[in-house]
Amino acid sequence: MQRSYSELILMSAEGSTITVRLVRSFEHRNFRPVVYHGVNLDQTVKQFINFVRKDVSSRTGLPPPFKNYKYDTMKIIHQAHKSKTGELVVSLEDDDKLILKEDSVLKAAGVANETELAFFCEEDYRNYKVNPVSAW
Repeated sequence: MQRSYSELILMSAEGSTITVRLVRSFEHRNFRPVVYHGVNLDQTVKQFINFVRKDVSSRTGLPPPFKNYKYDTMKIIHQAHKSKTGELVVSLEDDDKLILKEDSVLKAAGVANETELAFFCEEDYRNYKVNPVSAW
């Protein structure tokens, strides 16, 4: 796959490995992890979101519902060498600290090597948070 110059700036050999969990449905626990190597942590959250959206839409192996979904928010799920949450999809706690603000730089927002991020539709997340019931 041929990458553009701007994509090469966002992904570098010295960068970090980040796992992005594409959350399609909270109720049905429907998600797919996608691993990115060489992520530059000095880019903004907005730049990384745009990169992931573009990559997901053209990634082979992902079912169409994941490729065409309206992802708009990223939240830290897990950081290397720290405890994991008991939630199967994403923790409903600490939104003010863990939801990434688009104008922040990844590193300043708390993203480090081997961080796992959830990428989801904020409206779906808010609805699930009000009534966190699984459908299965």
